[in-house]
Amino acid sequence: MHTIGKDITRFHSIIWPAMLQAAELPLPRRVWAHGFVLFSGEKFSKTAGVRLELEDAIARFGVDPLRYFLLREVPFDADGSFTWDRFEDRYNADLANAFGNLASRVVTMVEKYTDGVVPAGSRNDVDRADASDLTDYIAAMDGSRGYLLHEALRVVWRSVTRANEYVQRTQPWSLAKKPAARPELEQALALLVRQLARLAVLVSPFIPTKAQELWESLGGPGEVAGQRLGALEGLNPTGWRVTKGPALFPREQPSAKVSSAS
Repeated sequence: MHTIGKDITRFHSIIWPAMLQAAELPLPRRVWAHGFVLFSGEKFSKTAGVRLELEDAIARFGVDPLRYFLLREVPFDADGSFTWDRFEDRYNADLANAFGNLASRVVTMVEKYTDGVVPAGSRNDVDRADASDLTDYIAAMDGSRGYLLHEALRVVWRSVTRANEYVQRTQPWSLAKKPAARPELEQALALLVRQLARLAVLVSPFIPTKAQELWESLGGPGEVAGQRLGALEGLNPTGWRVTKGPALFPREQPSAKVSSAS
């Protein structure tokens, strides 16, 4: 793993203008260049022995969690740092506990309480809050201020938090015990699947394999990467059939710490 931030900046500022002028093409008004990725605050250096093998990082939790960590922790417009402890914290807190557990609970409840078929349910304040977040998500990635992927992921995790809070507030498992509360139960489950379907689309650029697994588990048609942001507010999973698969992000602890040494 290495960084090229300053080298790219120099290339942009010296070489590219000369090439464009030689080709009689207009010069760009602005060029974006990312910062450095550090290891525990130090620059990667073979000489100094500061290095990280990608194979080790991938073996720890998988490709998608590594992608998520780097895109969440390393801002486009600043330097960022990789540490094994921080990687583990992000995996457990964000992916395994908040997101993966949410998906597992919702699919399990739909299987148990509605025979695996997503019920119909009207939209409510939670949908509207998610729609507001979608505006912020797009603004973070449209290039107007750079490509702030870390900011977009923070926005996505607001929806993840909102969904988990909704589960705790409505407690579908309690509603399922009351025949008179059947409409409320179906409303809750419909909303939660809608949220998960939207989340699968939003995270697909960052964790594509896991996003597709979630999409298929929810019964979504086609490829999640083929869904469009402009259609998210109207996304209606009513009638989809869910299928419980392996945990998206297993919560077991890694067997051993990986050293930064080669």
